Amino acid sequence: MDRSQGSRIPRAVFVGGVVLTALLFAWGAWQRRWIADDGLIVLRTVRNLLAGNGPVFNAGERVEANTSTLWTYLVYGFSWVTQARLEYVVLTLALVLSVAAIVLAMLGTGRLYRGRSAAGSGTLLLLPAGAIVYIAVPPARDFATSGLESCLVIFWIALLWLLLVRWAQTSAPTMRSVLLLAFVAGLGPLVRPELAIVGGLGLLLIFLSPIGWKLRVFMVAAAGIVPVAYQIWRMGYYGLPYPNTAVSKDAGGAKWSQGFAYLWNLVGPYLLWLPLVLLAVAVAMAWWREPGEHGGPGAQLESNGDLDHYRVRGWTGFSRRLHSPAAVVVFILLCGFILAIYSLRVGGDFMHGRVLLPALFCLIVPISVLPLRVPPRTEWGKNNSTLAFGISAIAWLATMIWALFAANTVGMPTGAIVGKSGIVDERAFYSLNTGHRHPILAEDYLDYPRMRAMVQAIADTPEGGLLLPAPAFTYWDVVPPPEPIPEGGAGHTVYFLNLGMTSMNVGLDVRVIDQMGLAYPIAAHTERLEDGRIGHDKVLYPDWVVADTGMVDLHPWMPWYLDEDWVAQAEVALTCPETVELQESYRSELTWALFKRNLRNALEYADYRFDRVPKYEIQRCKLEMPVPREGN
Repeated sequence: MDRSQGSRIPRAVFVGGVVLTALLFAWGAWQRRWIADDGLIVLRTVRNLLAGNGPVFNAGERVEANTSTLWTYLVYGFSWVTQARLEYVVLTLALVLSVAAIVLAMLGTGRLYRGRSAAGSGTLLLLPAGAIVYIAVPPARDFATSGLESCLVIFWIALLWLLLVRWAQTSAPTMRSVLLLAFVAGLGPLVRPELAIVGGLGLLLIFLSPIGWKLRVFMVAAAGIVPVAYQIWRMGYYGLPYPNTAVSKDAGGAKWSQGFAYLWNLVGPYLLWLPLVLLAVAVAMAWWREPGEHGGPGAQLESNGDLDHYRVRGWTGFSRRLHSPAAVVVFILLCGFILAIYSLRVGGDFMHGRVLLPALFCLIVPISVLPLRVPPRTEWGKNNSTLAFGISAIAWLATMIWALFAANTVGMPTGAIVGKSGIVDERAFYSLNTGHRHPILAEDYLDYPRMRAMVQAIADTPEGGLLLPAPAFTYWDVVPPPEPIPEGGAGHTVYFLNLGMTSMNVGLDVRVIDQMGLAYPIAAHTERLEDGRIGHDKVLYPDWVVADTGMVDLHPWMPWYLDEDWVAQAEVALTCPETVELQESYRSELTWALFKRNLRNALEYADYRFDRVPKYEIQRCKLEMPVPREGN
């Protein structure tokens, strides 16, 4: 076999593996296609952007109800360009980004190992490995669509990985390539706030490498221009240093025990530790079998005659070693562990596997393809080359068998039922409760309990009012507005947990808020319930909403389960000076003076909390208790 024929086989195996993995992921994700209720929340903000109301959830209230800024504006941009239905835009965009993430990750890792082809004898095959592990896990396919930002998260990680590998393998990177890399890394906090960790570590890796101070200055500018500008605008416009969702979920709080339960909820059912151990062994064998020809960073530097350049001791030597493939591998693995630890600390999530997927993706990226060197026929026998090949091949084959098992495993036997841990298979839950195998359109969610009754209740009350979910699923309690009612009605406010399906099935003139506080700062700034369900551990009593909306606060116009004294106390509690200032930060007309005040006080507003029991809040603010009403 001539050299050209010998190079075609590894290339065909690698390209074929990438294409096959991408097609399997696309097919698997399409078989589980859906848009989550939380995914529809983004579309409400996009509707307001398209309508000219700004990046808000409810017109007139500057609340950032979406965790991923970049995802919101990507959906908005493609929706504006295509003028297609929003659900189809987000479904297509999510699927394309998810599949592209796998392709970029495999290309980056393939590039990492390409120097091994000439480093030893035999034929080096780059087989799909870690990428297969990722797509085999059912939550990875669930959230490849879903309408949430998970697709963008793994795409950004994969793109950063590919750019870093290219940078590490170039002895003299151009200024343009370094600035592009810095720009992409700087977008991390706009993809998701916690990805500032990944982006920051990536920028630190580049900054400390031997690139020169002039380039360092330009690099910092390229990385910071978009996120810093947006951060200044966010603090002035919204009055917060991060999305309101982080306030609602108290992302800085610690729930370690729940976090470990969440970890096992993903790792346990699929035996996820097994393929990671198998592939780690396979990679170790691949590196061990040729002492002095270690393929990755060492062999590549040696083949370029640059190894001595990297053996300089002290700070200079350390700086130079940062500009290496080995440093990039350590970086991405470290990011995976940090993201996993962060997810454990905050208690994970209520959706099966979702917030651990970025950490898992980081951990599998360096082994997304496996370098497997087939010894030449003349070397087959009892030697290290044959041993390493055999062990690696068996490990890879075992991983593929595991993938078949995992891909068809039901991770949560309870299915669509919320378990004791508060974790649920979100896709199964909504498929069951809407009666649609693939709930995608907002209308699909009209078959969710209460939704059609909500639409009917709004149609039946043209004068407006506050809609509260009744104990039965077939109707809503409507608290009317006080008279005189303005011409055209006083408007409707819907108070319900499921923001996405609710807000996407009503007009933009209907205010939609929730007891958790994702779109309702008054609820978001209450204290977190220590034993509440993860992701739902803030619950604001509806008495506050009656007081806040100014609806009739007397029986029989209020439903029986609301207390007149509680509503009266909530009305007083809302006059607490700190609470009034907080409400002004997002409800008052945005003037230059208010923008500056918000900018100065954003951190203080973010930390502000009050008691969800009105009487205790009155005591905290040292306000006068209202006189109890007769009969209460």
